[in-house]
Amino acid sequence: MNFFGILLDNANTGTQNQGGSYISLIIMIVAMVAIFYFLLYRPQKKQEKAANELRNSLEVGDEITTIGGIIGEIVSIKEETVTIETSKAGTKIRILRSAIKNVDVKASEKESI
Repeated sequence: MNFFGILLDNANTGTQNQGGSYISLIIMIVAMVAIFYFLLYRPQKKQEKAANELRNSLEVGDEITTIGGIIGEIVSIKEETVTIETSKAGTKIRILRSAIKNVDVKASEKESI
């Protein structure tokens, strides 16, 4: 086969493979979206759901730690704010529910001890 025959064969196969390259491009995009969803979006939503459940299950008497590192016991709960007592001297601080990092000791656990 001569040089022009090889060029002609490559030109014909290039137009036939064009549809296949679009399909592979679409598959790659779908794969990237799936990876993004399973590695980033889904775990973040699980964390947000767990944090909301924690903040909605607060009770008076729970010992908590705030995002800023303040440790205290819940004295009262209102809609979006929580009042905590941080020392035996009775120092009270009003904080937002969203500032609560975790519950160290539940009130129900303290009663059983």
